[in-house]
Amino acid sequence: MSQICLYFDEDAGKLSLVQALRSSSVDVITTSEANNLGRPDEEQLIWATEQGRVIYSFNMGDFCRLHSIVIGQNLTHAGILVVPKQSYSIGEQLRGILNLIATKSAEEMINQLEFLGAYIRGE
Repeated sequence: MSQICLYFDEDAGKLSLVQALRSSSVDVITTSEANNLGRPDEEQLIWATEQGRVIYSFNMGDFCRLHSIVIGQNLTHAGILVVPKQSYSIGEQLRGILNLIATKSAEEMINQLEFLGAYIRGE
């Protein structure tokens, strides 16, 4: 089983969180680093899936909708991790992401839609 690799979409790419994850040996890339700034959410999800990365986003509405579309069409994505916009501190986000990575493998995240809060406080 392999460790989850992350892809932060534009609205979630706080540099301090990315640096903290990298300091914790998490493989993470941002839309800016991938030269994907400004691309639609559908393209972001496709790119993340092609790279075997779980997409991390504050855009719950769009990514919940995209998850339903992908599953409804019997397609596959590498996983989606969503968080309500700006509802958690950087430290809480870090803790939640690390808890998720400790709990699930990349293979277990395939076609899964997860909510960060479940890994922060057991919500």
